[in-house]
Amino acid sequence: MKYRYLGNSGLKVTELIYGNWLTHGSQVENDAATACVRAALDNGITTFDTADVYANTVAEEVLGEALKGERRESLELLTKVYWPVGPKGANDVGLSRKHIMEGINGSLRRLQTDYVDVYQAHRFDVETPLEETMVAFADVVRQGKALYIGVSEWRAEHILEAARYARELRIPLVSNQPQYNMLWRVIEAEVVPASREAGLSQIVFSPVAQGVLTGKYLPGKGAPEGSRATDTKGGQQMISRWMNDDLLAAVQGLKPIADEMDLTLAQLAVAWVLQNDNVAAAIIGASRPEQVVENVRASGVELPADLLARIDEVLDGFIERDPARTQLLPQRP
Repeated sequence: MKYRYLGNSGLKVTELIYGNWLTHGSQVENDAATACVRAALDNGITTFDTADVYANTVAEEVLGEALKGERRESLELLTKVYWPVGPKGANDVGLSRKHIMEGINGSLRRLQTDYVDVYQAHRFDVETPLEETMVAFADVVRQGKALYIGVSEWRAEHILEAARYARELRIPLVSNQPQYNMLWRVIEAEVVPASREAGLSQIVFSPVAQGVLTGKYLPGKGAPEGSRATDTKGGQQMISRWMNDDLLAAVQGLKPIADEMDLTLAQLAVAWVLQNDNVAAAIIGASRPEQVVENVRASGVELPADLLARIDEVLDGFIERDPARTQLLPQRP
């Protein structure tokens, strides 16, 4: 497992980060979740990503239990704040000073740790002044509860504005966590250049497009039993936009390319996002330990330029590049 620096910082994270969105506390039983975490550790992954909103705080609890007994200094823990948690009251959401301060305390308690390595704003908050948010993050850092600050799914202009505050407040803003894969490339035109300018790396989620790029969904056939496309707790909704026969047929066209590299389609998809030099890491999820073992093989793979061009040809017509698709959330009711 290889490491990369996160932004213009001295913090190193593993190229593959184990994440527990849509799995721990909801889709996967605790024993299976723990087995996946153990598989990640056994295969060199030391960086773990979660969020307070995942399974309404339960995912953090499960991860904290799974990592109990590990040397804390040998791990890099990332979590996030923004979405509604708990009883979802008026102040249980957003990036206000109140929610951030209460959020970090709850996350540390559930993760059974004194600090997280990166504390991330899970979305941009259109209702809270950015200055208030950044001052609160600065206080979290100065209290020793987080070492670095990151954001997730922020647009280029907000990344640059946040970076200005971070410089003034002298706190390390190091990362953005967007969706990014062969089919969804909306960060390339604006977010990546802004991040380079501001000294941030990307930590990307959904590198296999919710499982579509694994090739297990075949055109004209029903979704495999137990797959994300059959999960009514949230997975089905997230993957629905990819589930059309023309796109699924195009994905099958990637198999000869994967075969040339002696990779599975999933490994090819994960390796693809790591070719972008502004990407520090790709987040992988798993419901079974063997999925972790498979994905680990993508670390360190170099895809030649001609192969990358062939991937673009195969997927032509299905690639989304519009930077406006990184949308601002509306004001809360």
